[in-house]
Amino acid sequence: MKANIVGWFEIYVADMPRAKKFYESVFMTQLEKLENEEMEYLMFPYEQGHEGAGGALVKMDGVPPGPGGTMVYLMCDDCAVEESRVAPNGGEILRAKFPIGENGFISIVKDTEGNVIGLHSMK
Repeated sequence: MKANIVGWFEIYVADMPRAKKFYESVFMTQLEKLENEEMEYLMFPYEQGHEGAGGALVKMDGVPPGPGGTMVYLMCDDCAVEESRVAPNGGEILRAKFPIGENGFISIVKDTEGNVIGLHSMK
């Protein structure tokens, strides 16, 4: 097994335009639409061979969004910065930035679709 086991993630959504606006605004990035007849798919920026895993927002019949599934942690330089953009963009802060010892800091937030995600940084 590899040390960094996550190779890809998907965050399921019900309202793609709303979710797109939330993630682009909080993380100051652009999501790329991938053509697929089975689902709506917007991919986060990704470069093969670099650190971290790629992932996407997905709207698919039969796969509802919401809490209770897998927790995805998105990397930040300082998770307080992205956390500060959550509420103004329609999300909710469930647990404000807190230390996790030598592994840095995390925030736990809820997106506009009801998904709970983690923000992680070393400072």
